[in-house]
Amino acid sequence: MKDLHSVDWASLPQPEDDGGAKHLPGTRLQSVQLPSTRGGTVDLSLCAGRTVVYAYPKTGQPGTALPEGWDAIPGARGCTPQSCAFRDHANELAELGVQQLFGLSTQSTSYQQEAATRLHLPFALLSDAQLSLQRQLNLPTMEVEGDVLLKRITLIIDDGVISRIFYPVFPPDESAETVIRWLKQSD
Repeated sequence: MKDLHSVDWASLPQPEDDGGAKHLPGTRLQSVQLPSTRGGTVDLSLCAGRTVVYAYPKTGQPGTALPEGWDAIPGARGCTPQSCAFRDHANELAELGVQQLFGLSTQSTSYQQEAATRLHLPFALLSDAQLSLQRQLNLPTMEVEGDVLLKRITLIIDDGVISRIFYPVFPPDESAETVIRWLKQSD
């Protein structure tokens, strides 16, 4: 089994900016209830202050094969390293004014719960299995083996308005550090 934390990013195809997120900055979120691995639901439009949401295609599960050709899909690989990076930098993000931090995917909450527990995430993963937020914001997607998955994107949301995006995100394990650099520069 491959070590999910040691990835040779240079050997994987990089995602290209397809313009699929250029419409997002300045967008005010509408009310959407997203199931949370912490129980209940979260409505990102009601989150006060600064919120960081990193969207990712799909976390793997130990003992379960990823879809055929997963590593050949630009931007698919790296959900676990990305989540671990946000976990490892959660305190620094909070010190820089991030009041809420969430991961987001189209997997069910029960599927996400395994990763949240195994990776010891100090924040909730949100499920957009119904594609409600994806449709509202027209978030970029890919289809893999009949499943609609979110392309990797990070949203900075201030009082319900998307103020900054990072898209495409590559390599994923540097996503949290990219947000931190931007937060330090935007002070």
